[in-house]
Formats: sequence, structure tokens, C-alpha cells
Amino acid sequence: MSKALEIKHGEEIAGNAENIWGWGTPAGRLRAERRFNYLIKYGGIKKGSVVLELGCGTGVFSEKLAAQGTRLIAIDISMALILKASNKLRGKNVQFIVADIENLPFKPGVFDAVVGISVLHHLSLSIACQQAKVVLKKGGRISFSEPNMVNPQIFLQKNIPYLKRLLGDSPDETAYTRWQVNSVLVENGFRNNKIFLFDFMHPLIKPLLIPLIDRAGRNMEKIPVLREIAGSIFFAGEK
Repeated sequence: MSKALEIKHGEEIAGNAENIWGWGTPAGRLRAERRFNYLIKYGGIKKGSVVLELGCGTGVFSEKLAAQGTRLIAIDISMALILKASNKLRGKNVQFIVADIENLPFKPGVFDAVVGISVLHHLSLSIACQQAKVVLKKGGRISFSEPNMVNPQIFLQKNIPYLKRLLGDSPDETAYTRWQVNSVLVENGFRNNKIFLFDFMHPLIKPLLIPLIDRAGRNMEKIPVLREIAGSIFFAGEK
């Protein structure tokens, strides 16, 4: 992945990033809350945990993590996005740093948890997991949510340059399958891994339809064939 392109992309979208990413709508906020709850449930995060957030963007999940009483360091490669996040969360217990996920500037074994939402598809999944494992304490956990390449919209969006531009993606970003994720976790020696597919809620769903779509989507996640085309993959593992 081109880091220069990702930095440029961050500068271009910083003023409207949360809407481009889909977190700003009513459905988007529900989707964000669900992901955050998974981070807490499967990421081993509790009050006092030392947490590293990768690809914090404008701080949507940084704010939620800080509210849990964590000791949070949040990084992003984009100075423009870091400035947005730090201004929004001024006075909160968060340290924001401009840093490269593929070359983390931290000592080994210092974090209880390494987390991220929709960030690893911008870079090498394998390198990111290697780096995360180095900075984790023994018994520490990673937890991430990423787009599922088997989902029809995501497959088209990540592979057709015109759609990438139209929908606000950076030129190099991709998506992963659950098989790729499992392979990388195993190759990097993570234990007690949890991988599942979820989310049929599109961020542009109208508020009146959200309860209906949410119920239907959660039922579809229980059906083996249908859940393969869900929008997201959640995965967690232990060092």
C-alpha cells in the first residue's frame, strides 16, 4: 500500500470523514456502537487497560474507548485526521500520535490490547498483525472489524476504481475474507481466536426502517450460507 496516497487521502477527506465512512448517520451510529461492543467483549478491554488504537481517524472509537477508563494511545498515519481527533477529544484521557502501523514506535510488550475498526484493509494484514503482536503483553489481545470481500457491494467497491472514487475510498485499499484472516492469525501464532461475519445494516438505511433491517440482518447472520455475504468480519486473538 502507498503510505503517501493514504496520507493524501486523509487530508482530502478530513473535513467530512465521518460521513464518508458512514458513521454519521443514524444507521451508521448503530453500526459503530455494535463494533465497539465487540471490541469490549472480545478484546479483553476493561478499566485501566493500556490500549493501542490503530487508525483512529477522527476519534469516533477513541472517544468510546476513553470513556471506558482505558489508558489509550491512538495513532493514525494522517496528521489531518489526528488533528481532527485531538481537537474533538481535547481534555480526554487519550494520547494521539502520528505513526505508521507497519512500523510501530513502541517498546515490546507494553499494551493489554491492540484494536482497530476498518483500518487494516488499508495496509498489509500480515505485517499489521506481526507489529501488533510485538507490542502486546503476554496474554494481550487484538480485536478488529474489517470489510468482508465476499460481500457483493464491497467486492465491487474495492475492485472497480470508479466506484472507489465515487464512494470515497483511497486508491489502494482492499478488503479481506475470513479465510485470509484465519490464515494470518494462525501464521502469527495468535491463540484463542474468534472470527465471525456480521452486519447487513447499510449506513444509508432510513431511521424508520432501522429496527426492521437490524432484526432481519441479525437473523441472516445465523444462516450459514447467507452470513458469508455479510458486510464485515470481526476477529480477535490472544498473544
